[in-house]
Amino acid sequence: MKRNFLALALAAISSPALAAGFASKGEIQSAIGDHTYQGGMLTGAFSEYYSADGAIKGDGYSGTWRATDNGMCFTYGTDPENCWDLKIDGNVVTLFKDGAVDGAGVIVKGNPNSY
Repeated sequence: MKRNFLALALAAISSPALAAGFASKGEIQSAIGDHTYQGGMLTGAFSEYYSADGAIKGDGYSGTWRATDNGMCFTYGTDPENCWDLKIDGNVVTLFKDGAVDGAGVIVKGNPNSY
């Protein structure tokens, strides 16, 4: 999975879509709601489902998500909310923190992992 994540991240970084601005709130809601993210952050690979109502379900954990005007914010347990800017190109999502790529993955319709 780490090798696939690295290849995906490199492909996402070189994508022409990165020349455009960050995804809008509506684009994020449409692309992410009722989809599963499979990929990772610089800290490691993971998969989690984002329900249309803002719930996150992962392997043994849960949280909430919300779209903003140019990004996506996440809350897990009692941790403070954390937000990233997103670029979406088809089913490839690239996450940015403070202007730098912080993760990349693909989105798959529904909840194929039954979280």
